[in-house]
Amino acid sequence: MKSLTSIGLFLFIVYIFGNLSIAVAEEEKWTGLDEAIVKKIAKEHGREAHEPIINTDQGDLLLFVFLLAGAAGGFLAGYSWKNLMVNKKSCQNVQKETLQSNTSK
Repeated sequence: MKSLTSIGLFLFIVYIFGNLSIAVAEEEKWTGLDEAIVKKIAKEHGREAHEPIINTDQGDLLLFVFLLAGAAGGFLAGYSWKNLMVNKKSCQNVQKETLQSNTSK
C-alpha cells in the first residue's frame, strides 16, 4: 500500500511538471532590456541595429574565442609564474632597500 501511494505521488508530480513545462513553452518570450527599451529608443532616433562585423552567435565561435583567450592567459601566467609567485618582495623589504640605497650614496 505504501509503495502504491509513493508511485501514485511520483506519477502525479511528473504529470504536473510535464504540464507546467508545456505551458511555459507556449507562453510568449519575455523581452530583455535591449529589445524592449534600447531598440525602441534607437529606432525613434533613427539609429537601427546593424549586423556585427564578427557575428559570434553562429555556432561555437564565441566558445573558440574564449578558449583562445584562456590559453593565452594561461600561457602568460605560466611563463611569468616565478615573477608572480616566487620572487615576491613585500612592500617593507622594497622600502628598506630603497632607503638603504638612497642613504649609501
